[in-house]
Order: sequence, then structure tokens, then C-alpha cells
Amino acid sequence: MTTVAVRGESTREVEPELAKFTVVIAARDKDRAATLGRLRERADALRQFLDRYDQAIERRETGGVHVYPESGRRGERVTAYNGSVSTTVTVTDFAALGEMMLAVAGQDQTQVHGPTWSLRPDSPVHREARHAAVADAIARAREYAEALGAEVVELVELSDPGLSRGVEGVMDFQAYGGASMRGKSAGTPELELDPQRQRAYAAVEARFTITSPTRL
Repeated sequence: MTTVAVRGESTREVEPELAKFTVVIAARDKDRAATLGRLRERADALRQFLDRYDQAIERRETGGVHVYPESGRRGERVTAYNGSVSTTVTVTDFAALGEMMLAVAGQDQTQVHGPTWSLRPDSPVHREARHAAVADAIARAREYAEALGAEVVELVELSDPGLSRGVEGVMDFQAYGGASMRGKSAGTPELELDPQRQRAYAAVEARFTITSPTRL
């Protein structure tokens, strides 16, 4: 029985489901206690501010707390203490995203990075792409068999890329995006964000048996 090996692929472009940005607040003072107190105050103020957008935020996570002394050029004499706290915010309501980021960025000693766009790991888009990749593999096998004057008999093997015998592995799913921002400085600051469409990619490898070719 003759065997045909094919690769099925599918790509879906959809709107993002999540947006993520990171806020880094900092404090610096010659006195350690003053640095820690200022850092705590700013962290508490950020938490209170984000509470106002509770319906738009899916989760917020503290990514790191750093406190370290700053020494002079000579010796180990401490000249100041630096501290920072980073918080990652995941947002589902994109209408509130620009306002939220601008308001946070306006605070003292605050940096804002982002946003980055993504799909949820369990998004149905991934499932749709996988199903379409299988359908593509079947269609390709039938096309090859037809070109040989044969017919597909049965499926022998179906796998993710790299799991079938003798095939080098490749990434089977991708989702990526960026951000395009436009700011307006007149009057109340505004920030219009353009969510970048996400691409979900799926690929499978399959082997089918076909009837004896009649066009060789």
C-alpha cells in the first residue's frame, strides 16, 4: 500500500482578547526609611487607583520589588537608597486602557511600559486553527492522490509538527502583536490605542495510505 505524507496548516487573524502593561514606581532618598516609606505610599496609591478600574482589569501582579543602596565613587559609603516596585496589569476593556495608562504615567517617579496584545491561552481561536489544519492536511492528501490517479484509503498517523517519524520539529502555534499609539496634548490628555490583530497559527503532520497509483 502506498503512503502519502503531508503537512496541514492554518492561520487565523482575529482581534486581541487581552492587553498587558507594566508599571514601575520608584523612590530615592538619602535615608533608607524615607525611601521605603515613599515607595510604600506610591505603591498604595497605585493600588487604590487601579481599584477604580476593577471591571476593566482581569488581574494585576507584582513582578518585583527592588531596594538597594547607592555608593559613592570611593569606598562603600552609602550616598542614597533606591527602591522600585513593578506591577503588571492585564486588561480586557480596551476602551479604558488608554485613559488608565496615561493617568498612571502622570504620577511621580512612575514608568509605564506597554501595552502588548494577546489571545487567551484557551481561546477558541486556537481550536479553530487546529481543526482547519487537519482539514488542510486531508485536502492535500486527496489532491496528491488525485494527481496520481489514486484515492485516499485511511489515516495512518496524525501528529503535531516534529512528533512524527523523521521530521524536524517546528513551532506549531503563534500569536503576536504590538501597539500603535496616538496622543493628544490639547486640553485633557487622551491616548488612542489601535489594538493589533493577533495571528493564531496551527500545523499538523499526517500520513495516509492511498490506492495504487495509475498515472506513473
